[in-house]
Amino acid sequence: MGHFLGTNEHMILLSVVRLAEGAYGASILDELRDATGRAPSSGSLSTTLDRLEAKGLIQSGYEEGDASRGGHPRRIVGLTAAGRAELRKTEAAFRGLRGELRPEGG
Repeated sequence: MGHFLGTNEHMILLSVVRLAEGAYGASILDELRDATGRAPSSGSLSTTLDRLEAKGLIQSGYEEGDASRGGHPRRIVGLTAAGRAELRKTEAAFRGLRGELRPEGG
């Protein structure tokens, strides 16, 4: 049996998809917080992004920093074809497990 995405990896990749071309650390954290009511620490996000990139599921590059960021560059993240395939595989596994999920008492 193959491996599936972990919960944090899954939610981060879904956030990257939703943000499209504009995904970067703070925007991913905001997206997670807006969608779920919680978000990992920025350090945990950075570690997970590094792991996802090492697996070939995302690619990243740096955008030059401007005065509003004190000249600090921003890491821009995008989903790869392999990342999209992993998302589909994990989503299919969830659908299979959910099956006929009924509300409590139903």
